[in-house]
Parts: sequence; C-alpha cells; structure tokens
Amino acid sequence: MNTEYHAKYIAWELTRRHSSADLCKLTASLQDAQVDLNPHQIDAALFAFKSPLSKGAILADEVGLGKTIEAGIILSQLWAERKRKLLVICPASLRKQWNQELADKFYLPSVILESKSFNAEKKKGNRNPFECQEIVICSFQFARAREDLLGFVQWDLVIIDEAHRLRNVYKSSNRIGQSIKNSLSACKKVLLTATPLQNSILELYGMVSIIDDYAFGDLKSFKSRYSRILEDGNFNELKERLKPLCKRTLRRQVLEYVKYTNRLAIVQEYYPYKEEQELYDLVSNYLIKPDLYALPVSQRKLMTLILRKLLASSTFAIQGTLEGLAAKLDALLDRQAPNSDNETISLDFETFDELREEWQENGEPPLDEAEEPLTQEERKAVLAERNELREFARLARIIQKNSKGDKLVTALSGGFRKLQELGAPEKAIIFTESTRTQLYLKKNLELQGVGGKIVLFNGSNNDPESRKIYKAWIEQHKGTDRVSGSPTADMRQALVDYFRHEATIMIATEAAAEGINLQFCSLVVNYDMPWNPQRIEQRIGRCHRYGQRFDVVVVNFLNMANEADNRVFQLLDQKFRLFSGVFGASDEVLGSIEGGVDFEKRIAAIYQECRRSEEIQEAFDRLQEELEHNIEERFENTRQNLLENFDEEVHQKLRFSLETGRHYLNQYEQWLWQITRYFLRDCAAFDQSDNAFRLHSNPFPGEQIHPGPYLLLRTAANRKKSEIEVEDDTNIYRVGHPLARRIIETCKKQPLEPRELLFDYSGTPKQITLLEPFVGKSGWLQLRCLTISSFETEDFLLHTGFTETGELLDHDLCRKFFSLDATVGKTLVLPEEVGERFTIMNKEAAEVILKENNTRNAQFFDDEYEKLDKWAEDMKLSLEREIKDLDAEIRLRKAEARKLSDLESKVKERRNVKELEKQRDEKRRHLFEAQDQIEGKKDLLLEDVEARMKQQVSQNILFSIRWELQ
Repeated sequence: MNTEYHAKYIAWELTRRHSSADLCKLTASLQDAQVDLNPHQIDAALFAFKSPLSKGAILADEVGLGKTIEAGIILSQLWAERKRKLLVICPASLRKQWNQELADKFYLPSVILESKSFNAEKKKGNRNPFECQEIVICSFQFARAREDLLGFVQWDLVIIDEAHRLRNVYKSSNRIGQSIKNSLSACKKVLLTATPLQNSILELYGMVSIIDDYAFGDLKSFKSRYSRILEDGNFNELKERLKPLCKRTLRRQVLEYVKYTNRLAIVQEYYPYKEEQELYDLVSNYLIKPDLYALPVSQRKLMTLILRKLLASSTFAIQGTLEGLAAKLDALLDRQAPNSDNETISLDFETFDELREEWQENGEPPLDEAEEPLTQEERKAVLAERNELREFARLARIIQKNSKGDKLVTALSGGFRKLQELGAPEKAIIFTESTRTQLYLKKNLELQGVGGKIVLFNGSNNDPESRKIYKAWIEQHKGTDRVSGSPTADMRQALVDYFRHEATIMIATEAAAEGINLQFCSLVVNYDMPWNPQRIEQRIGRCHRYGQRFDVVVVNFLNMANEADNRVFQLLDQKFRLFSGVFGASDEVLGSIEGGVDFEKRIAAIYQECRRSEEIQEAFDRLQEELEHNIEERFENTRQNLLENFDEEVHQKLRFSLETGRHYLNQYEQWLWQITRYFLRDCAAFDQSDNAFRLHSNPFPGEQIHPGPYLLLRTAANRKKSEIEVEDDTNIYRVGHPLARRIIETCKKQPLEPRELLFDYSGTPKQITLLEPFVGKSGWLQLRCLTISSFETEDFLLHTGFTETGELLDHDLCRKFFSLDATVGKTLVLPEEVGERFTIMNKEAAEVILKENNTRNAQFFDDEYEKLDKWAEDMKLSLEREIKDLDAEIRLRKAEARKLSDLESKVKERRNVKELEKQRDEKRRHLFEAQDQIEGKKDLLLEDVEARMKQQVSQNILFSIRWELQ
C-alpha cells in the first residue's frame, strides 16, 4: 500500500466493530496481547461475548488451561472498545498475580484496591475509589466490606476468579457470596472456576444465580426439578439449560495445541540438631499453654500458626519474633502501648497481613482488642512469661548452625544433577516463609562457595544489592516501554531479568509465589512448606506453566524427627498430588478445600492440640477420610454428564477456531505493518524482513513517543520462544501501542477528495485471479462505513464499484484493488449519475446486511424469551407443588376426621382442616399473583428488546475514486 486511500481503508478495517458471535471481534485483542493463539481460549472468550442479551458466563476449564488468559482476552477487547468500568474480584493471594498478568500479557493498567490504597484515594477527595480509569482488582472480603460503594458503579464487566467460593450463595451463611451477588446484580459477570460442581447439584444453582436470577426459578423449584437427577441419571434437560451459561474444556482435549511438561519430586530429609530440637520443644510447650499474654485470645490461633511456621523455618527466623514478643510484654508491664503484632511479626513473616485477611474472610473475629489494666497477679504472670520468651530468644541466638540449612547445598546439588539429565538450564528458586531465613540462606550458601550467583526476592526488595540491580535495569531500559513507571513493578521485573540472565539461584519469600513468570527456571525448592495447598501450587506454578520447555524438579525438605510434618507432607504429596505428574494438583481436590485456609486451620489445630503419637495419627487419619469423602465419584460423573462435551465435537470446533483465528490475526498484523510503513515512511527506517523499524523523528510533536527500535509483537514473541534475545531498548509494537493508535486515528480522520488512482497489477509479484479480467479497464469505486446500533453496535465496510461500461464489481473484488500499489492522479468532481448509482448500490448492500442483523437479533431474542418461559414454568411448578401437597394433606385430614368418634375431636380436626384450606387458598392467590409478576417480567423484556431492536442506521462515505488497472 502506498496512498492515503489505502491507509484510510486499512485504518477503518483495524478499528471496525464486529458482532459478538464473530471471531473477528477478538482479533484486535489477540494482536495486542503477548499470548499465544490457543483455540480453546479464543473459544471461551467468544462464548462469554456470545449474546448481547446475556448476563454473563461461567468459564470452567480444567486447571492449567489458562482461564486468566481467557478473562484477559475479554478484558482486553472491552478496553479496546473504550469501556473502562472493569472489575476483577479474586482471592487476596491472587491480586498481585492478576495485576502483573494484565500488565505483562495484555498491556492493561490495573489498580489493586485494599484498605490502605482505598483510604488514600478517599483522602485525595475521591468519594468512590472504585470509580477510576484503570481495571480495579480487589479481594472477596474487600468487595463485601465496601458493597455500598461497589454497587454504585455501573460496571461494564465483572470477572470473579475462583468463583467456586461463592457456589453456596443460596445459603444464608454465605454472606460474602450474597453481598457480591446483590451489589453486582445488574452487571454482566464472567465467573472463573475449575470446580463449578463439587458436592451438591445445588452448587450449580448457586453459581448460575450469581449471573442470572432468571436462568432457573427459585431454590424450591430447582430442587423439585433436579434434586433426584443423581439417582435418575436424566441430565439432558439440565444440560441444555446450562449450555448457554457454562463452558468447560478438558486438558486432554487440547494436548494437540498445549504441550505440558512433567513434575519430578525429590525429598531432602534432615534431622534437627540437638539444640534446635530443644528450642522446638520449649516453644511448642509454651504455645499450648491455656493463657498467654503475648498472644491475646482474638489473635491466638493465627499467631500460633505463624510462630510454628517461623520455628520450622529456622532459629534465625524465630529469634527476632521471640524478642519482639518479649518487648511487647515489657511495654505492657511499663503501661506503655505495645507494638502491634503486625509490627512484631511482619518483619519476619511478610505475608502476615494477607494471612490475617484470609483468616478473617473465613470467619475469624477481628484482631484488635483493648488492653485492660493488669492486676498484681497478672503482672507476676506477665513477668514470668516475658522471662521465658527471653530465654527462648537467647537459646535461638546462640544456635548458629541449622541442620536444614546445612542440607541445602546437598539438595541443590541433587536438583542440578537432575536438571543436567533433562538438559535444562541450571536455575533454582528457593522458597522460604521468612525474610530472616532468606538472609541466613544467602549467607550460608556464600560461605559454602555459591556466592555471586544469588539474587533475593521479597515483599520490599530494599536490600543494597536489589537496589543496585534495579538502578542498572532502569538505566539499561531508559526511554523504552519496558519501564512502566511503577517502582514496585519495575523492581520485580529487574530482579526477574537479573535471575534470567545473571544469577543461578533466587531465594524468595511468598512474594515471588504470585505475579511473576519463571518458565526459564526448572528447579523449585520448598525450603519451608506452606500448609495451604493452593500456596504450594502457586509456587510451583511460577515455573511449571505454559511455556516451560523442561520437566520441573521439585525439592521438598522433610523433618524426619517430626511425626506431624511427615503426615502433612504425605497428604500434600499423595492426596493433593502437588509434586508429580503432568498437571500437578488436581482441580477436584483443590476445589474441595475452597481456598485452602480451612485445611490450613485444621493442620494448625492438630499441631496445637495433639501431643502424643497416637493422637497425631488419629487426627490425620480423620482429616484424610474427610478429604476423600469430599471427592465422591458420583459428582465427578455428574460433572462430566452436565458440563463436558464429546471430545470429537470439541476437537473440530477448536481446530476451526485455530485456523480461522490465525487467518484473521495474520491479516490484521499485515494491515498494521502496512499502515505503519506508509505513515512513517519519512521518519523511520524499516527492516521489512524482521518486522522492525527505528524512528528518526517524532511524527507527533508534543507527545512522548519513544525513538525505538520497534519490533512487531508477534515477531518479538517468536524470538523469545526461539530463545533469541530481544534488545533491551526494544519497544513492542502492537495495535494498542500509543504510536499505533495515533497513526490509525490520524488516517481514519483524514478527509479525502475524489481522485484518480492508477493501480499497478503488472508490478505485483502476486497473481490475483479475480483482478486479471479487469487489467486495462477503468471505472469507479466507493468505500462507505455502515453502522448499525441495535442490541450492539457493528460497523460494516461497503465496497461498491463498477467499470466504465457498467459492469458491477462485487465487495471482494473491490477489496482486492487495495492489495496493489497505486499512483494518485488528479482531483475529480464525482459525476451526479455516478453518485446516484453508488447510492442505489449501497442501499441494496445495506438491506442485505440489515436483514442478516435482524435475523441474528431475532435468535438472541428467542433464546432470552425461552429462558424466561422456563423460569416462569419453574416458578409455577414450585407453587403448584406446594398447593398439591396441601391438597393431599387436606384429603388425609378429612379422612382421619371421619374416623373420629367423639364430637370434640371431630370439631378440632375440622378446624385444622379449615386452616389448611385457608393456606391452600392463599397459595392459590399467590400463584395467580406470581403469574401476573412473571408476565410483567416478560413485558419488561419485550419493552427492552423493542427499544433496542429499533436499528439506528448511518452511512458515512469514506472516499470515492476513479480507478484504472494496469
């Protein structure tokens, strides 16, 4: 392409709006995202957009298939459509991961709202911080706490991750679920979960009701229709009703497109040194005392859990906390305000705030309580406890060697040997739950000759070496898109890049278990083992994820002297299957324990309450039985029958999505490249073979445009896959890049007069069969944009043309002209008869499109109305069933009354019958009223559809030309 007419046509192609059912709708989002074209994800995103009347969808792919990517594609598309009221609700532990994934893969800005950032915004004068121009990310409990302000926003879309947490929303006890459902009832929602059905068919009712209250009737009617479905096995009716709402793809169905590596487990056993065991026993005995002043009642369970985790981590980890608790009791004795436990513990255990939030979400009481003045007896007890804590801290301080730490080099050596066998790079990430342990491990490894290859990663990253790495990274990438401007995000990226290119080992706290991608690393060391299986899965998932080329080796440390530790590991390994296999933790198992917090509490209770070996074994046996009961085979079969399609059906659909998606994406990228080369022809140097260019001058003075180099997104992604380095100062060029957006908008708005265009067919290397008969001929051609606004807004580019002899050119033939270079000739005045002919031709073309649009909208309406009809039937069935039951009871009572011999009993029973008849008559009246309400709902739908189906149609002439083909 080489004229402004080509550029304007392409600019409109790149930005035109498509229908929800059209795969083209997602092309801009896919081109603008750093994700591979996986057909099941495209299919899922299209499913969510399927009908403009739909209120949402449940995306229930098996774990590991990238539901976050599916949601990212959806959010990216809405962002491209200039829709900015977008919300993600997820577990607290996944907020940073969402924030980073949206930025890294989709270049989408997002903000995490929690108490601190929310209050900061309020202080700035923002009355409702949910109202912002970025995608909002918040936790379940935060959404509930701020439900009043949350509900004020007219959200364009709400994504709910790990949505199975809300599947019992129909129960009054599920307050978070009910709060979120009520405050967001009017919004379109997409629910993400690998386990939409776990223990009860009613969970499906709960999940669907969050999206659409009119998909089924009330709970009674749902039970009436489907409560016996497990026994009867008649799944067809329910399956059909779920089909428009829920989509599930299995891992085995996509193995052709998504390649998975394996997990290989290694256990590193150790026995604590004598002094370590002594400290462990002393602190354990302290923690089981009935009354402790350092751990007030409201904080006791959570604080005990964390102290046990620090104790198992290292003597260095527990030392600082013990000293902090002793200092707290000193302050209490001196009648001063003691440091909060947050200050005492968070220095050592940085996920304290997050863990506290999770425990509160699961029903824990608030952690703040007022301190009462101490009595004399209490002061003696506090003093004794303070002295005890100081003695523990003294013992921890004199212990300089930890058995587990001394075994780390052995564990790394074994892990690296396995990596060599696999041909994987020598990279290892070591996870610990304590920042003090982190520093100890670094020092210990350096003393054993592993220095100079280690990088630390934690929540603050404020050590001198990390700051030095960050400063060098900023200098290296200055003036490029890689610098986001967020110091926190840029620091994280700098450390990851340093680990990729320079270091061999990253020692990380839980901060690295979310929000970073380490596919280049294949060795994960669980130095400290969380008790929450979901956290372990997150850790391993940093490396064992899509894009990993090698099997991932997982090393787990196991204290052989601790019976409870061994049983915990047995559960995590054998029951949850976290450490081996292709897919890691089973979604059924992880789903059965919700977010893992309840499981974590059960483990903590066993450590706290069971002292003897027999007690520990019995407690773990009971827990294991409960876990096995949670995953019954009949529910697995039910899930298959209700939510899964036949493999061949899925296979054919995925293949079509992949082939069509690639075609559209290739065409889209070619258009973007062509319009960029044309617009920047005088201010950039292009490397055609590599889809790269470098700006010499800024085409938009006054705007901050980086000088380059620029590399087309797909080219950059392919280089990374082939392990070809992308220069550090490279800007990734895509349709959403500020430079591309300005080019496209400028070309779209450029007014073009009718002119002559001489198209060069003889000079093109391609053979275009359709054009050959028109070589040597000339005629007229016009491009218009037809916009239809009804259920949704769509743009259609109408190409109309004809030869000088009056021969008509169809739409596809007219488009082919713009695949050729052309020379622009003189300016013309469009002859009146030519203009009239174009008007007639465009009217005919528009009528065809309008008819197709109307037919499609009619199908959307039929689907929605059929849903309401079924809802009405459900509601009627529920009421009729109650009336029928009352009729049966009345007949029985009357028969019993006739058998009675004494008059007093007969009168009493007849009064009871009369009361039942009143209840039945009342139910009948309710039935008639309900039917009126149901009809009213239908009328509202009809009115809404009638208003939206009135097609608002407009046509805009983009340009007219007189063509000649040589």
